[in-house]
Amino acid sequence: MREEEKIFAGQLFAPGAPELRAIKLRTHNLNNDYNATYEDETEKRAQILSEIVGEMGEGSFIQGPVHFHYGKHTVIGKRFFGNFNLTIQDDAKVTIGDDCNFGPNVTIVTPIHPMIASERFAMLDAEGNQKHLCYARPVTIGNDCWLGANVVVCPGVTIGNGCVIGAGSVVTKDIPDNCFAAGVPCRVIREITEADSMVNKPEILADYRVMESFVSV
Repeated sequence: MREEEKIFAGQLFAPGAPELRAIKLRTHNLNNDYNATYEDETEKRAQILSEIVGEMGEGSFIQGPVHFHYGKHTVIGKRFFGNFNLTIQDDAKVTIGDDCNFGPNVTIVTPIHPMIASERFAMLDAEGNQKHLCYARPVTIGNDCWLGANVVVCPGVTIGNGCVIGAGSVVTKDIPDNCFAAGVPCRVIREITEADSMVNKPEILADYRVMESFVSV
């Protein structure tokens, strides 16, 4: 089994294997290309992102700088906005739904290292050769989610649709749909309801109006 196949099978893999190093080298260089562009070089940026990520929906924008690890293991939906310093360590698959907004310094990680120090240093393959090994778990983020600044999403986590994750949270467990969650570790604070609508905050709403089709959560 190829090392990349081991990742998707949830097995230990060797991140230093030549086939994986080649993928990461290409992506890291493309990160640098993207980060060297000006914000108004929209066509150039779009082209580079198309070479980095596995899929990216229409109307999406990433402020930059970006830091993808494999890149091609990430799928991003439509109308995504990622603010400064988006980091996605996508050894395993990372899936982000439509209409998501990420604040500055959001980090998504999928790899997991052994807890025992000697096992982190090296383990043995079938031929008895020492290998540095880890494994990875996929991350899934639903539609219509807002992740605040400095949120860290840990391996294996699924965040449901319509969620808000408070700034600085470390998400270690799944978050159900339509919840506000925050903290270290992140926990559900409460459900998001129509009481949270901006129509209930006229002093902030001012001369703007909420579109009727978006009032209900």
